[in-house]
Order: sequence, then structure tokens, then C-alpha cells
Amino acid sequence: MANSELVVTAATAAEVVADEQGGGLRRTGRFALIARRFARRRSAVAGLVLLALLILFAVFGPMIGQWRFDEPDFLALAQAPSAEHWFGTTTGGSDVFALVARGLGRSLLIGILSSVAITFVAALIGTTIAFFEGWVERVGMWILDMLLVIPSFLLIAMITRSASGTGGWLTLTLALTAFGWIGYARVLRTLTLSLRELDYVHAARYMGVRSFTIIRRHLVPNLGSVLIIQTVLGVVGAVNSETALSFLGLGVKAPDTSLGTILQAGQSVVLTSPWVLIAPSVFLVALTYSMQLIGDGLRDAIDPYSRSGGKA
Repeated sequence: MANSELVVTAATAAEVVADEQGGGLRRTGRFALIARRFARRRSAVAGLVLLALLILFAVFGPMIGQWRFDEPDFLALAQAPSAEHWFGTTTGGSDVFALVARGLGRSLLIGILSSVAITFVAALIGTTIAFFEGWVERVGMWILDMLLVIPSFLLIAMITRSASGTGGWLTLTLALTAFGWIGYARVLRTLTLSLRELDYVHAARYMGVRSFTIIRRHLVPNLGSVLIIQTVLGVVGAVNSETALSFLGLGVKAPDTSLGTILQAGQSVVLTSPWVLIAPSVFLVALTYSMQLIGDGLRDAIDPYSRSGGKA
């Protein structure tokens, strides 16, 4: 057919498009193609911009504010937003603007670190269990099934309860990682079952390539799209878990702060000082919403059968 079109998807390694100036052909790398498809989603770009603004606020907010998060103003207790205290103050005189900037940065740090660590551990263990088959797979699945029945939320609360001070966020991050990879590892194990039967995996085995080299070079990279999306959406889950624990007084504790601890302080004065609850709630919703938009955009950009298909 003279007018037939070349259908190119994000699953291919490169995209071939016509070069209008030279009349030849040029190849577009896979990551460039994914970036183009992502950029076509206005909602995804809006989510990325919103996330960038939140990160800038978390980084530079404490520098532009007039007060530190641990510097109360005893002459302005429970004061409404004003020129001196932009988001108002708490009943103890702490500046809400400084608290939110510090708390957002702490929640983002916990969410990103734990999500990346969870994805790494789950990818390594899930692919290893599926690759070795036999008794290794049976024992590995039995261990995963046993770990799934553990009340992880209760154990995380017990671990973080003993932590205090500015180092408590690190303990919380490690605790979220220790119990957050289990269910995800089962999913990756299921996806790896089909990958281990592919010809290039059998060829690598026949050539004597070491098992963990095959896992590192062939299996894990072929799960890259799933891992990227899970890492992005995992930040939302980690931030929500941190917020819930801190709201209950079991996560980040004074003198440090997070969005959850600010919400805990605001819920008791919601009728008299609503700005203490409204400010962190707005930033938490904005953070969750931006990550969801980015996750949806990445899924459509990576999936060749998504609605963002077409010419990149």
C-alpha cells in the first residue's frame, strides 16, 4: 500500500521518522519517544510542574520565611494569617508556613527514599524467586505468603514509637521499606514467569552466563516500565502511610515535623484555628494529586496501547 503508515509504539527500542530537511531517516531513542508521549498529556505535564513547585517550596520555603519551624512567636498565639505569619500560627506560636515547608520536605524525603528502596528490594527478590524455579521458588513463595499475614502497620508503629528527635524519620523510612516490598515482590514474580521463558534468557543460560547477571541485565531491565510507574505511585503510598502514622503520633515526632504531625495538631483546633489544618491538607492533596497525574502520564507514555498513542 503506497499510503501505508509505519506504526511505531513505545515498546520498540527506537522510532524511525522522516527527516523533512534532509529527506533521510533519523532514529529517535526510546526514552525520547516516551518523553514526547508524556509531554502530549497536558495533565501529566501539569502534575510535573505542580510537583516541581512543591519541591521548590520545600527546599526554599524555610529560607524565604520570616520564622523557623522550631522558633515560636509567643506574642502571636493562634494568630490568623497575616503579613508577619503568612499561614497563621499554632496555639503554641509556631509559624504554620515554616511548619508546612519543613513538613512537606520531610514527607517528600520519606516517600521518595522508601519508594525507591521498596522497588529495588521487590525487583531483586521477585525476579530471583521466579528465575531459579524448583525448590527456591517454592520456599520463596512460602516465605512471601508468611510475610503477608504479618500486621505490618502495627509492627511499623511499634518500631517508630521508640524513635524520637530529628532521626526518627530515618527509622520510619527503614520500617516502611522493611514491610512495603512483600506484596509488590509477588506481582513482579508473576511478571517474571513469562520473561524467564524467552529465547534470550535461555541463550544466556546456555552460554554459561551467571544467574544473577541474567537477572540484572535481562530480567530487571525488561520490567523497567512497571518499576518506574510503581516507584512514582509508591511515593503516594509512602507519604500517606507516613502521614497516617504521624497523625496517630507514631511517626515523625518533635522536635521534627511532617505533614502528619501538623495535621494532628490542627485537628484539635479546627474550630478555633482552622488554618492550622487547612494549610497542610492543601499541600498533602496537591502532592498526592501531582503524583497521580505523573503516574497516569507515565503509564500512557510507556504503554503502546494507551490513549496517548499516535505520532510522537
